[in-house]
Amino acid sequence: MNGKILGSAVSLILVVGVVIGVVAVVQSPKGNSNNGGGGSGLSNHNRAVASLCQNSDDQKLCHDVLSPVNSTDPKDYIATVVKTSMDSVIKAFNMSDQLTVEHGNKSTGVKMALDDCKDLLQSAIQELDASGVFVQQSSIQDVNTRAAELKNWLGAVVAYQQSCLDGFNTDGEKQVQEQLQTGSLDNVEKLTGLALDIVSGIAHILSAFDLNLALKPASRRLLEVDHEGYPTWLSSADRKLLGKLDEPNQGGILPHAIVAQDGSGQFKTILDAINSYPKKHQGRFLIYVKAGIYDEYILVDKKKPNILLYGDGPTKTIITGNKNFNAGVKTIRTATFSTAADDFIAKSIAFENTAGWEGHQAVALRVQGDRSAFFDCALRGYQDTLYAHAHRQFYRNCEISGTIDFIFGYSSTLIQNSKILVRKPGPNQQNIVVADGTGQKSMPTGIVLQNCQIMADAELVADRLTVKSYLARPWKAFSRAVFIENDIGDLIQPDGYIPWNTVEPNTENCYFAEFGNTGPGSVVKARAPFAKGLISKEEATQFTAENWLQASTWLPAAGIPFDASFTKA
Repeated sequence: MNGKILGSAVSLILVVGVVIGVVAVVQSPKGNSNNGGGGSGLSNHNRAVASLCQNSDDQKLCHDVLSPVNSTDPKDYIATVVKTSMDSVIKAFNMSDQLTVEHGNKSTGVKMALDDCKDLLQSAIQELDASGVFVQQSSIQDVNTRAAELKNWLGAVVAYQQSCLDGFNTDGEKQVQEQLQTGSLDNVEKLTGLALDIVSGIAHILSAFDLNLALKPASRRLLEVDHEGYPTWLSSADRKLLGKLDEPNQGGILPHAIVAQDGSGQFKTILDAINSYPKKHQGRFLIYVKAGIYDEYILVDKKKPNILLYGDGPTKTIITGNKNFNAGVKTIRTATFSTAADDFIAKSIAFENTAGWEGHQAVALRVQGDRSAFFDCALRGYQDTLYAHAHRQFYRNCEISGTIDFIFGYSSTLIQNSKILVRKPGPNQQNIVVADGTGQKSMPTGIVLQNCQIMADAELVADRLTVKSYLARPWKAFSRAVFIENDIGDLIQPDGYIPWNTVEPNTENCYFAEFGNTGPGSVVKARAPFAKGLISKEEATQFTAENWLQASTWLPAAGIPFDASFTKA
């Protein structure tokens, strides 16, 4: 994220602009929740608030936020909690700005963390702005139908809030973190979590206002798919493009930009090709990266959506770097390749971080943009290889390797038919495949692995039974990791899961579940007691392509096979 932090002046303009655009809701003065003054209206209002707050764990906060609302339109209650969350994010942003003035010159680490916080909070403001506009312009029926979309935006806000706090690592930075957390960021999490609870309990809203709709239970669904097995955000032209990329001479496709180290393309670096993205470009922007090892750090910013980046294969086209936490770089900044743009697709490319276990946190790929897809890619690293940061993400036929928490983040992620390679860690280290950061019960987030091979990398094979390896550990309070129909090797410990640490185990509300797995590491009888363990087929169905991805069938296309529903049950 270096060089991508927005200046305070620009940020302030954006904040002011968003505040003006936030949905206006009707509120009554304190102590007067009924314009008519009659008891019946007040009673109905109180019943409506009680019903709306039914899904919240913080009843006092929910009543404090919603009680002043005086409206017969249920959307106004949703709009109110979104606006209240927005106010808390703006306060956090302004506080980050002030703390930068007070502490920025005292510590490089503090300045990096605060700069990242401001960037992340800008993103949170944009998500809440989109949420507010959506609620304002939609009927309550549309809000119900697209509740998953609204939860996607709100979930990203919590992801950014948590990521901001994650940036303060050392003891010397903890004082500033505490100021920011108690002064504003705790409220961001609580209020956005409240918004998620209310949207998740939308049936309570409809009943509170006596609205009779033919409701279908909302499920945590990542994305929609078509009959060819591609996500529906991929246009027909995109699907044809992905198919042609596997044909000889790439089916005659003419990319917008070609990258080649030997000078046979328009650009010699991938970053230059990405920066050639025209302003106000419409449609898919194709970048072909010829075989080569590209040692560069890349950020695809939000103003460059719809990029399709493809290479000559993950053993031939490689993007590499070695930034790492041990060298004084914040985790979020260690990524070799980062994308914050929506609708990003990568195919036939490798992303790697070569810092090794000595570097500790060292991200190869960080993905933040919504509706991101990776096909036939390799993600190589050690600790924190894939930072599935936020929003909806899909990985297919990929190879992902690492040691500690090497698939982690705050996103809604599905990884299918991929090879998960557990590498040899450093002395006294242990391996953990997944560390999901779901911090609120109503966040639509988690990491699902289906029909993957979870196995030891060649360098670990000889020591795989002595080096301890686990499927997951709970990074945050409501961490979710689901393993369906995978082939799990004997390297995985019988208990399968471990607490986050001794101070914050995060084991009370985590959801670690398994169904239909095979292999010596799939035996669940000795699993950790805090894990859900083996679940029924009925419960597992919600995590298959049919439900988790809103798909009835998935068919192989363009050389990317896809299994519909269960494959072994």
